[in-house]
Amino acid sequence: MLNDIYNHTKEHMEKSIDALKRDFSTLRTGKVTTSIVDHIKVDYYGTPTALNQVGNVIASDATTITITPWEKPLLNKIEKAIQEANIGVNPNNDGDVVKLFFPPMTVEQRQAIVKQAKVMSEKAKVAVRNIRKDSNDQVKKLEKDKAISEDESKKGQDEIQKITDSFVTKIDDALKVKEADILKV
Repeated sequence: MLNDIYNHTKEHMEKSIDALKRDFSTLRTGKVTTSIVDHIKVDYYGTPTALNQVGNVIASDATTITITPWEKPLLNKIEKAIQEANIGVNPNNDGDVVKLFFPPMTVEQRQAIVKQAKVMSEKAKVAVRNIRKDSNDQVKKLEKDKAISEDESKKGQDEIQKITDSFVTKIDDALKVKEADILKV
């Protein structure tokens, strides 16, 4: 019973780390990546559609993203969607492709992005702590229902705390790596 709770706890905490990594991928670092535009939706015949579903999105160099739409009439809609997404650059439409030119980041911009990363990691820690609380509640319920002894309950809660601590460390490590990546010029 307790092993099921431990596995369930680890599984859910792992999902929190995956979500954090997805969030981190949307942050800009020194080198531009196409994940910056992943959340942008384009009006494709009345349906909000991901940008990478209506065209080819590539990072042509360290500061440029090029978007080649599958259909020419989408150029203006793509341009409009990027402007509305407010990602910090204006799209350049040359009639064939939309190009996004990202200027080199200033020190202030880098520090602001590091702050965003810290907020994201704090949210992940809160999620991990909520999972810990749910797991501890399950262990306490087993004890209350007399399915396990008080000692087993205490050991179970200690084990859940160890699992939680290891995942908080993973979050801190991921933040350090992302922070170094953001601040690297």
